[in-house]
Amino acid sequence: MIFLVSAVVAVMTFFLILLFVIYARYIKRRDLFSRLEKYHVRSRQLENEEETPKSFMELIQHFLAHAAAPFSGFSSIQEWDIKVRQAGIPLLGGEFLIVIFLSAILTGVGTWMLTLDKITALLMGIAVILFFWLFISFRISQRKRIFISQLGDALQTISNALRAGYSFPQSMDAVAKEMEPPISEEFFQVTREVAMGMPLEASLESMNKRMSSSDFDLVVTAVIIQREVGGNLAQILDTISDTIAERIRLKREMYTLTAQGRLSAKVIFLLPFVIAFMFYCIQPSQIMILFENPIGRMALVICLILDIIGMVVIQRILDVKI
Repeated sequence: MIFLVSAVVAVMTFFLILLFVIYARYIKRRDLFSRLEKYHVRSRQLENEEETPKSFMELIQHFLAHAAAPFSGFSSIQEWDIKVRQAGIPLLGGEFLIVIFLSAILTGVGTWMLTLDKITALLMGIAVILFFWLFISFRISQRKRIFISQLGDALQTISNALRAGYSFPQSMDAVAKEMEPPISEEFFQVTREVAMGMPLEASLESMNKRMSSSDFDLVVTAVIIQREVGGNLAQILDTISDTIAERIRLKREMYTLTAQGRLSAKVIFLLPFVIAFMFYCIQPSQIMILFENPIGRMALVICLILDIIGMVVIQRILDVKI
């Protein structure tokens, strides 16, 4: 069993390292203008590109791009494109799905070769898919939380730059250069799209769609209205920045006040599993009756459903909209 777990962890670690290596290479190559300059200086290399052997990472990227190309037009794949971009993963939605399913298949096949048990192999494959789903959900929520906490400082930077005589695109470029990810990455994406000819309003709407933040929606609305009817944009951004700072303060205060309730929800959810594990360690024969008897299995399913319902109800009660 220990060897099985070690093998599965090794496979999952390999694909995680692969994703991080691809991300590191993406960071080095994401500047479009430096890439164009590089190709201009080394233009002769393009003539011999087919003759030059590709690295392992380039082969992986080439394989993922070609494998995902037939599915890129589907609406569900485009939704995954947004999710992957929200998580800050330098892959397309189809490419990320291919990585998930390849990881699940390899893990399932490896588990089946070690155990010769199809059910265990299937469960391990499903576990890998759930792991990636939880990973991308965690990354999205983490980036959104950091983005919102950085938004007030970014608006102050833009406001000060506007007062100093900068244009709005130049102010966004200052945020992209001076602040930390993820807000610097998002504003860099906007400035790059504007430099390539995309309207500023459309680029900001695209950024708002990626981040799905009500706070940033205020900024986008203010910028669009100001560009249509005029006004002091620096003063408007200062007002929005103060509003966002006050909302963040209230959210942190509510988070503190509901800490006991959130801890109670976690304890209520985990308590049956902890008790079952203790019974299994002390008297295994007693707890195994629930798994071997049909009525016991039905009772376990009902208890699990009620446990999840209780967790969801408590979370809904504690989820105060500000």
